[in-house]
Amino acid sequence: MKPEILKSFKEKDVLGEFSGYIVVLITAASGKEADVLAEKLLDAKLAACVNITGVNSFFSWQGKKESSAEVLLIVKTRYELFSQLEVFVKKNHSYEVPEIIALPIIAASREYLEWIKDSTK
Repeated sequence: MKPEILKSFKEKDVLGEFSGYIVVLITAASGKEADVLAEKLLDAKLAACVNITGVNSFFSWQGKKESSAEVLLIVKTRYELFSQLEVFVKKNHSYEVPEIIALPIIAASREYLEWIKDSTK
């Protein structure tokens, strides 16, 4: 991001640098599996919020080009919980190699970040 954009973020009471909060992307094989993972992540306080949506995925697996309808979980949490979340997902996921990708939140309202903090362990 350009510095002038970050400056405008700060003027609007949001952060313009890594905040310690992340969005984690996780794909699942079905809506049922995604719902179960979301509920368990919330119950374990590893996530404050999980959005679920369908996606069409195209990927290489074991040397072959594949495609599949999957379900994407968009998880809001804290960076310090990522290792626990990763272990938890691997334990509760049907895939041999589940997608677990963390992206930093570099701009968000302070109130939203406080809510994530208060909603996670």
